[in-house]
Amino acid sequence: MGEYGGPSAVSISAQGWSWRHAGRKTPAVRDLDLAVAPGERVLLLGASGSGKSTLLHGLAGVLGDDGQGEQHGSLALDGRAPGAARGRAGLVLQDPDTQIVLARVGDEVAFGAENQAVPRDEIWERVRRALDDVGLAVPLNHPTTALSGGQKQRLALAAVLAMQPGLLLLDEPTANLDPAGVLEVRDAVVRVLDRTGATFVVVEHRVAVWADVVDRVVVLASDGGILADGPPERVLSDPATRARLADAGVWIPGQQPTLPALSPSPGEALLTARGLAVARTKRGPAVLDGVDVTLAAGSSLGIVGPNGGGKSTLALTLAGLLPARGGRLEAAPSLNRGAGSNPHAWKSAQLVTRIGTVFQEPEHQFLTHRVIDELEFGPRRLDGSDDAAVRRRVDPIAERLRLTALLQANPFTLSGGEKRRLSVATMLATDPDILVLDEPTFGQDANTWAELVALLAEWINDGGSLLAVTHDQEFTAALGSRVLRVAHRGAVLEPTP
Repeated sequence: MGEYGGPSAVSISAQGWSWRHAGRKTPAVRDLDLAVAPGERVLLLGASGSGKSTLLHGLAGVLGDDGQGEQHGSLALDGRAPGAARGRAGLVLQDPDTQIVLARVGDEVAFGAENQAVPRDEIWERVRRALDDVGLAVPLNHPTTALSGGQKQRLALAAVLAMQPGLLLLDEPTANLDPAGVLEVRDAVVRVLDRTGATFVVVEHRVAVWADVVDRVVVLASDGGILADGPPERVLSDPATRARLADAGVWIPGQQPTLPALSPSPGEALLTARGLAVARTKRGPAVLDGVDVTLAAGSSLGIVGPNGGGKSTLALTLAGLLPARGGRLEAAPSLNRGAGSNPHAWKSAQLVTRIGTVFQEPEHQFLTHRVIDELEFGPRRLDGSDDAAVRRRVDPIAERLRLTALLQANPFTLSGGEKRRLSVATMLATDPDILVLDEPTFGQDANTWAELVALLAEWINDGGSLLAVTHDQEFTAALGSRVLRVAHRGAVLEPTP
């Protein structure tokens, strides 16, 4: 690996490169010096907010013009500015929804290759091979809107692979995939790299997934420059380097963050489902049927299972955001407080104080242009113009989730991990009885993961009821969660360990 790049493999050069987003006081990336040889495979690490995604966007030439930020130093692909070398780099974003543009799966995968004027017959050969590579087994005319979040990640990757870029850039490509899907996608990427010889840079917080298939690990420092750089075995085994990486929040293989003390004491049943059937759309088929589950005060439930199995649909139905297709879903009097037993019939103002939901894609729930306004939006609907009451709700949560320094920033310019913490914080600030989270630990480094888990553990100990759709087994274990496993169009509670 790394000794040979294909004929189209791209070289990378950064010399004193910095980028500051418009409206931000400090650069997202600062004083970066980096050289990557054609065909080299790099795992890019760093704390949440250290600029990893910004660097990938810069390499892909999609950071925008001077009105969207300020650049210093140079960043180049094969000696040219990335914006002048578009088509040479293929980028898979953290949120696949932001790069899916067409209505059908086959058309979406073909889109990039069509723009490169690849011959028609070759395009469809590439489309089928890319879908096979990523394990997305759906018809070419399958609607892209009918895919689950994990399936959309596979689709976005397939669309980039079909372009056969000389530089493949992946930003948290396995974050929302089930464990089997993680290995399947990683192996698919390796097969493509072996076939094309392309240069490769991947951002992933969980180091162990990629450590054995890259030549090099580069760790960005939060205050600028590079914290560590070298072969994986050297960077990840040297005791002094491991200590520096752990302090920076890098997930070190074999080393887990300190977990909070949790003393769950399940109380009153707040929400009960019996024989529940759920569907993604009003007229679509039920994706799950016969689900029996109870959400109780002072407890945590993790919904797990393969991508596309209906986990998010079940969570949104329990949250009152989708109507039940069949069966019963009843909120206890202590939860509905006179609003009726069916959460889907509640008004939005009633719902937000009873069941708060954090979507899989954080951007889908942002409503303002400043982090502080986003945090205060819900509490101001509850506390009106009482600034002191609002700040009492907001300030401790912002501090715990490391958002205080970002209060004046535009939420859409945050890193993926920062957006996720903000979306969780906005719901916690409304203090609902039940909190529904879809992939809550997405994009978190080890330190922010531990802080998020600790905050949620305290909330559960205080009587909150948590439901989390997640592939993060450490998260469910840390919170003492019961596990509801989705499989075969149904869901079964696993025995409590």
